[in-house]
Amino acid sequence: MEESQVRLFQIQAEICKSLADPKRLMLIHELRQAELSVTELAHSLGLSHANVSQHLAVLRKRGIVSAHRQGTTVYYSLTSPKIGEACDLVREVLADQLHQNQELAGFLGLS
Repeated sequence: MEESQVRLFQIQAEICKSLADPKRLMLIHELRQAELSVTELAHSLGLSHANVSQHLAVLRKRGIVSAHRQGTTVYYSLTSPKIGEACDLVREVLADQLHQNQELAGFLGLS
């Protein structure tokens, strides 16, 4: 495998690591709807301001969210709608797996 391809997989893994946290996924879900401030996100999700800021810093470092200042407030948004679409795809796979497990449980008389 070419070195450039290996590097691309390494970067992809880093992005996946940054998505491997439920709170970050919740932030992404909220940011799909609108551009929001840390305060708005913290209030909406019931998280502390500091915790939201820490998670946003990880997402920003990986290029998943971007920020811009408006007066004294910093607003965050997704860098691409494809991020939300990727999360949707993973949720669809999860839903398929749950459905298959329910069918299997029913077949085995476990449900």
